[in-house]
Amino acid sequence: MNAMLEIKHYSKSYGGDRKAADDVSLSVMGGDIYGFIGHNGAGKSTTIRAVVGVLDFTEGEIYIDGHSVKDDPMACKRITAYIPDNPDLYENLTGIQYLNFVADVFGISAAEREQSIRKYAGMFEITDDLGDLISAYSHGMKQKLAIISALIHKPKLLVLDEPFVGLDPKATFTLKEIMHEMCAGGTAIFFSTHVLDVAEKLCNKVAIIKHGRIIASGTMEALTEGHSLEQTFLEADHDE
Repeated sequence: MNAMLEIKHYSKSYGGDRKAADDVSLSVMGGDIYGFIGHNGAGKSTTIRAVVGVLDFTEGEIYIDGHSVKDDPMACKRITAYIPDNPDLYENLTGIQYLNFVADVFGISAAEREQSIRKYAGMFEITDDLGDLISAYSHGMKQKLAIISALIHKPKLLVLDEPFVGLDPKATFTLKEIMHEMCAGGTAIFFSTHVLDVAEKLCNKVAIIKHGRIIASGTMEALTEGHSLEQTFLEADHDE
């Protein structure tokens, strides 16, 4: 079975000797919830931004469902959804205008988008706010809207950068439920986090990155060997 996301020997430097990402390789299969963990500045966001085509790179290859991010970016974007850690939305639109704009970009039918918007807006309890300008939204509401917009086209690969930061406990629970539901349907999920207890309960696979290099990766069971993810992370971090 082909990986839905395959990163092969990806590296990125911003000048100077130290690489923000250094020979990163990992594979995410359909149905995986794959956690990407590390300290701030470890290289998580740099790698994620390369995966979704926001950041150019020259070293290594990244494939999404067999398509090269470098050579066939449009094919990759059609089947990928990305939720950044700080969503940058069109604040002069209302919530529903923004969701319809995203649905138009992906060619989603009126009936299908209406069904998805009703479902997810209800789950995140922002149905009554969709007629308001995004500029009036709180950070948490903007994040909920960004999540809904990412789900509208039913992506094969969902990429999230620190998705739980800024969400209230109920919205956090809702997002976890959606992630489980999507994975049961074969979607691959790759997300960064520094909240280790969330990753431990949610993920079936995990990679630990430090100073741009992956220092440990594998299934949650094999990696932790009966210990907590926090213990495993601290030991791996200390050993490097």
